[in-house]
Amino acid sequence: MNTIKTTVTAQNLEGAFAGESMAYMKYSYFAKLARAMGDEATAAAFEETAKQEIQHAFGHLDLLYPAAQLNPAKMLEIAIAGETYEYTEMYPKYKKMAIYEGQADAVKEFEEQIAESQAHAAAFAQVLEKAAKRFAALAKVEERHANHYRQRLAQVVAVS
Repeated sequence: MNTIKTTVTAQNLEGAFAGESMAYMKYSYFAKLARAMGDEATAAAFEETAKQEIQHAFGHLDLLYPAAQLNPAKMLEIAIAGETYEYTEMYPKYKKMAIYEGQADAVKEFEEQIAESQAHAAAFAQVLEKAAKRFAALAKVEERHANHYRQRLAQVVAVS
């Protein structure tokens, strides 16, 4: 993939991406609350800033995952790895701490996220599998076309 992935700068970009993404979500949430409280001007201010935060996050992703180095299969593999990390490591660790601290609501939330991350990983894997089957079928069609052209070429050469 990208050589930047193994550097401290890559780790910093991942952290910056996380921060910008969290800011986007937090400001979107604050906008929702402000609107529910009847403060449209504050909601609009949060929404405008949230739009800028998401653009910052995309800028970081452009460096971490250059479009020229991606294809649908690679993106699905990255997504599967991320979702798998969430349900095998991240959320179980968070759940364990929530249990230790007696935070029942957080335990429930983490359990739900484990299940959703498993479902997301499975859905991405299914798309990847279907794409692989389509590619294999397409390769067979292209092989038939190539063989047909070879046969035709042999006929043309034999006549000339």
